[in-house]
Amino acid sequence: MFFVFPLGAVTAAEVSPEAIKGAKTVSATEAKALFDKGVLFVDVRKNSDWEAGRIPGAEHLELKKVYTETSLVDLAPKIEELVIYCNGPKCMRSSKACAKAVNWGFKKVYYFRDGFPAWQAASYPVE
Repeated sequence: MFFVFPLGAVTAAEVSPEAIKGAKTVSATEAKALFDKGVLFVDVRKNSDWEAGRIPGAEHLELKKVYTETSLVDLAPKIEELVIYCNGPKCMRSSKACAKAVNWGFKKVYYFRDGFPAWQAASYPVE
């Protein structure tokens, strides 16, 4: 006898993928180098998380309410580099946002999977 489980019950749905096809996964150190270079950071967390603290200069496009192809293009042309982050590996928002950006034709998408918690842990600037 065997059991059939819904896909979500078998996989660890609460853990984001390590890579997104078409995007480059970056560590906190690599994200900081991109930050120092002036690359656009896009925060896709909930409004309350954004208000509690963020990477300086980041733009906020809440994934479920504001993040669209148009809202992203309004921030950067599709050929420009951008770093997308959320609340780390247990948050699915940045992985979903990166996949959408790649699908929309953005060419230089950086997936900062470890996100804001890793940024803070490295003692990088926050606002």
